[in-house]
Amino acid sequence: MPRLLNPPEIDWREDGTPVARAHDDVYFTAGDGLAESRAVFLAGCGLPQAWRGRDVFTVAETGFGTGLNFLALWQLWETHRPSPTARLHFVSFEAFPLQPEDAVRALDSWAELEELAALMIARWPGPAKGVRRMVWPDAGVSLTLHQGDIRDTLPAAQFHADAWFLDGFSPAKNEDMWGTWIYPQLAAHSVPGARLGTFTVAGAVRRGLAGAGFDVTRQPGHGRKRERLEAALATPSPSSAPTPDPHATACAPPGIRRIAIIGAGIAGASAARALMDAGAEITVFDSASHPASGASGNPLALLMPRLDAADTVQARLLVDAYIAARDTYRGLPGVTETDVRQIPKDQAETDRFTKLLTDPPLPLEDLEALRGGGLLHKRALILRPALLIPALLAGATLRMGEAADIDIPQRMVNGERFDAIILATAMAAGDLLPWLGLEARLGQIEWITDAPVAGPDAVASGTYALAAGTDRLWGATFERFDGGLPATSDAARAENAEGLENLSPWWIREAREHAATSRAGLRATTADRLPLIGAVPDHAAALEVFDGVRKGRPADMDAPQLPGIYMVNGFGARGFTWGPWAGGILAAQLMGGPAPAEAAALVAVSPMRLILRALKRGEA
Repeated sequence: MPRLLNPPEIDWREDGTPVARAHDDVYFTAGDGLAESRAVFLAGCGLPQAWRGRDVFTVAETGFGTGLNFLALWQLWETHRPSPTARLHFVSFEAFPLQPEDAVRALDSWAELEELAALMIARWPGPAKGVRRMVWPDAGVSLTLHQGDIRDTLPAAQFHADAWFLDGFSPAKNEDMWGTWIYPQLAAHSVPGARLGTFTVAGAVRRGLAGAGFDVTRQPGHGRKRERLEAALATPSPSSAPTPDPHATACAPPGIRRIAIIGAGIAGASAARALMDAGAEITVFDSASHPASGASGNPLALLMPRLDAADTVQARLLVDAYIAARDTYRGLPGVTETDVRQIPKDQAETDRFTKLLTDPPLPLEDLEALRGGGLLHKRALILRPALLIPALLAGATLRMGEAADIDIPQRMVNGERFDAIILATAMAAGDLLPWLGLEARLGQIEWITDAPVAGPDAVASGTYALAAGTDRLWGATFERFDGGLPATSDAARAENAEGLENLSPWWIREAREHAATSRAGLRATTADRLPLIGAVPDHAAALEVFDGVRKGRPADMDAPQLPGIYMVNGFGARGFTWGPWAGGILAAQLMGGPAPAEAAALVAVSPMRLILRALKRGEA
């Protein structure tokens, strides 16, 4: 299947009603859509009464469309938020995402939604498949949008809803979404007692809901529809029963508020930002005198995507992480948009680029072919970590220059107890958790600071070269490191010089004529080059619990965990790509709410995968 989704073709009736041509059905009736959303979905789910006294409330929807239901819910939340710290999560699914201009036109009828609609449209996602997370922290609202065929995306999503808006086009015109498969999935993704509202009273829908454990009642309809349905999950189906969690990807028990993060690089700063946006109180410890003192502290950094030709879990999560990072950084200090010319290193990479462009994972607004070969990455970013990372940490309590003495059983740092501790300590994590088997890679860059002022420019081909203002930066190496303190070397300097000659940026003469400064940092790397994000397992207990895996038995039990201990690590050379996506995963796991990733992606980055893999290979 193509990795880019097709926007729907919209016909507009004279009264402004948007009609999806492929389904021959309306998104809503012009002038009445907002009233219908309030009657069918908000009132149908007992809102706002249902979220009274709740700290976290999750609403899910089938069919995002114009976003009208989300905006109606957000508006209701604004006037009936249970408390200033309460959080509303909205999860939706869409296979045919509208063009933003069509969404603007569709929503233009309601002046009262204008301000909220502008906030939503400003974050409107492109047509790439995957999971998009948008957060408005001051409002206490998040939107998690799963883009793709709902038959694939709903089973892969990880969340439990308190209420459902069962929307989408008419069952008679959109049979795939209303098939018998969906009702057990609704139950499996619901909390006991979850409410559901829908506009249809079709017999197949009533029977499907009842068969999945919902009590279904007919209610007076809205407008020209005589009846609608309300339902509540009374008898959860077997598919909604808790399943084993061998990779420890489930949410933590409620009540976590005070969190310590060890490390003030991009991993710790991104986790801090996401957790603070979710309502946590964050204290960051770092033995260095200022943030971004390690591998994150280069004068410039480049955010560009790593794209694979195959549509795998790893390829999709790399795209999701890149989009999350770009959306998080845009507008923050030290962030400049640029194009990146990626030149193939060899014929194999030329062939890979050609294959990738036959089924691109990003739209033309982000990616196109370069004449003569190569890729042009549009809307990439040049970053100044010294400005960006402090901006991400804004609002956290910073304990810089303070080494962290961690008592894992007591969840204490320097004698202070926390609800949770996050280890964002790169290679130093191996001192506490030697079983991680992290590999250190030494990365050296060169830069000059007194070149003529230039606009942002970037070129890459294994190595990269950046220009921004008076700065020029090139590198970086990725060498094995055998221990000791990271140090620059003439060999690495020569390797970077060779890479610069091959890239031959327009400013190469400046690099030759100015004395360059070298900087080296260590990158913590895993064997599979994927990061470590989530709960830290109890290694000894896990070996005992999953001993049967050595003999080929399935891993079908909950993973033993170190209570309240989490990690974000193993970013390798892609720290600025992984950071915000990883932070969003931690925020969901610690603070509650839907995961901003499909279940397979959570497994792929789980620290527990290392233990299970070692057991399967007979290495543990």
